[in-house]
Amino acid sequence: MATAIPIDVKTTDERFDRTATTTCGYCGVGCRLETHASGGRIVSISPALDGPANEGHTCLKGRFAHGFTRSPDRLQTPLIREDGELRPASWEEALDRIVAEVERIKGAHGPDALAGLASSRATNEDCYAMARLMRAAIGTNNIDNCSRVCHSPTSFALRKAFGLSGATGSFTDIDHAEVALLMGVNPTQGHPVVGARIKQAALRGCKLITIDPRRIELADYGAIHLAPRPGTNAAVALGLCHVVRRDGMLDEEFIAARTEGFEAVEELLEGYDPAAVEEVTGIPAADLETAAHIYGEAASGSLLWGLGVTEHKYGSEVVQLLCNLAMMTGKVGKPGSALLPLRGQNNVQGSSDMGALPDTYTAYRSVEDEDVASRFEAAWGAPLSRRKGMTIPQMFDAAVARELKAMYIFGEDVAQTDPDTAHVIAALENLEFLVCQEIFLNETTKFADVVLPASAHLEKEGTFINAERRFQIVEPAIDPPGEARTDFEILGEVSRRLGSETGWDSPWDALDEIARLTPEYSGVSRERLGRRGLQWPVHPDGTDSPTLYDVFFDRPGGRGHFAALPYKEPGDAADGDFPLILVTGRILQHYNAGTMTRRTGNATLVDRDLLEIHPVDAEKLWVKDGDLVSVRSRVGRIEVEAKVTERIEPGHVFTTFHFPETRTNLLVGQSADVNTSCPEYKVIAVDVRPMPEAPAFIPALGDAG
Repeated sequence: MATAIPIDVKTTDERFDRTATTTCGYCGVGCRLETHASGGRIVSISPALDGPANEGHTCLKGRFAHGFTRSPDRLQTPLIREDGELRPASWEEALDRIVAEVERIKGAHGPDALAGLASSRATNEDCYAMARLMRAAIGTNNIDNCSRVCHSPTSFALRKAFGLSGATGSFTDIDHAEVALLMGVNPTQGHPVVGARIKQAALRGCKLITIDPRRIELADYGAIHLAPRPGTNAAVALGLCHVVRRDGMLDEEFIAARTEGFEAVEELLEGYDPAAVEEVTGIPAADLETAAHIYGEAASGSLLWGLGVTEHKYGSEVVQLLCNLAMMTGKVGKPGSALLPLRGQNNVQGSSDMGALPDTYTAYRSVEDEDVASRFEAAWGAPLSRRKGMTIPQMFDAAVARELKAMYIFGEDVAQTDPDTAHVIAALENLEFLVCQEIFLNETTKFADVVLPASAHLEKEGTFINAERRFQIVEPAIDPPGEARTDFEILGEVSRRLGSETGWDSPWDALDEIARLTPEYSGVSRERLGRRGLQWPVHPDGTDSPTLYDVFFDRPGGRGHFAALPYKEPGDAADGDFPLILVTGRILQHYNAGTMTRRTGNATLVDRDLLEIHPVDAEKLWVKDGDLVSVRSRVGRIEVEAKVTERIEPGHVFTTFHFPETRTNLLVGQSADVNTSCPEYKVIAVDVRPMPEAPAFIPALGDAG
């Protein structure tokens, strides 16, 4: 075990009895924070001035939304379901129940009748421990995490195009970019510190191109805003590439020396002139040309995207098209020219990097690779399956079919956050046994047989990996409340009781094992991470990689791969019965399902989800600002308050998913990315009507008023 080197920032302030430097547990920016606690409670949090991602800044969630850690409804003791109700239990009783049920189901139906979900809110070491539990202690590759429903298309596309599953540069590239193109991402709301950094860059002269169905705040700082119809991102990207090629903005030397497959793309682009793209997207041809010239003529340019790109039927293909655009202009592997997917959760990059996926071990090495599997077998002392496991959607389908018998869900409220809520609930109801490891009771724990009280990010140690591939240390500000335990401790104990000893005394032992078994992380250690962290790949001597692909791509032959992928229509479309397209997203004050932020003062800032609707649509539908409206899709219906605003384009509506009572994901169907099964949250045809009762006749949006 490595000798721990203290990294806490000590204070002589007598108001505090415990201080620590840690990494924020909200979004994927990875802000470094200074925490101060007294009497087992956090008193204050401030940004670390030397934080590499935040440079002394933080948002209102990272700085102020910490009161949830001592909320009166925190889980503090294990719970077991008996006679239909959850009752308090001892740890011994709860763990005995888990072991007995896992062994019963495994004995009767085999290991593949069980599945687990790791948490992208937890540390790398927690997620690695969860993957080890499923593979070594239970014997299945049925392990997945929430990147499946957000950035799995990004991972797929970046590996196809460039070789590695991560941003090609750092947030500092924003500071050096002549232009930044943002597609399907709203950083000032979802990633506020990066959003502020982009604002600062724009004020210094960086030209912003914003592409989103909503007019996001950064559009006010930009050179041009493009508002495509939802689901037409591929046509936008192809149109930009067409203009770049047509008007002589190619980096022909880069294409010839460092890429392959461009000839097929050239042929494809012939059909995507600006006029044709306008027909598909609604973007004026002249605006598309202007945007293409701003990006193509710049000496440096960074591409940023988010869930507005990935959460589509062809999200993984759109990311590949963005990679095409970068390679065509030679804007990759250079300062100021980074591809930066903005990850939604604090460790959604790390949970996948650690192998909490059904088809890969750490660093995305296939479970079917004999050499890799054999290496993990030797380290873990257990036979390992070479068969790919189930993704999250496949798990739910298998549970509905009564083929999957049990699940261990760690830090994910799937009954609230996953699509087609009715289908998810049917799956959970069909399970013979469900374990939830959580910090609060939630929609998913309603179906649990055992609930284990776990730790929040401010109560644990280990590492996170942020959106720029940076390993950073996490230190506990306080201890878990009551009888709650750290996630790492719980997972290790369950493994031990199932007959698989980890040999770890702390998360740092697990990190050392990860480094030994993973060449891309071989130089990672607690000592080397220090206060600034390291961006993988990290070489054995501790040298890290702020910029990828400066010399060659990480693919066979070292060349980047162009993908000739045409535009295809989204999985849903407006029609006479469902005339509006719903887009979902986040707001600044809250985070995901609101599990943490709704239990802080942030709930007084925003206390409900709202449905944004354009005044033109609102007038046609007789909806006024503040009205309660019914929103119906092809699979479900919700009620929510309307907010009439010009921020959204006509024909579209927008809402968030931060409040469980709204149940937004009841509206989302089964359409998903063709390569990764990421749900199509961003294109949902809906009908909106005022409540409590609609008038006898409301004209369709296409009718004359």
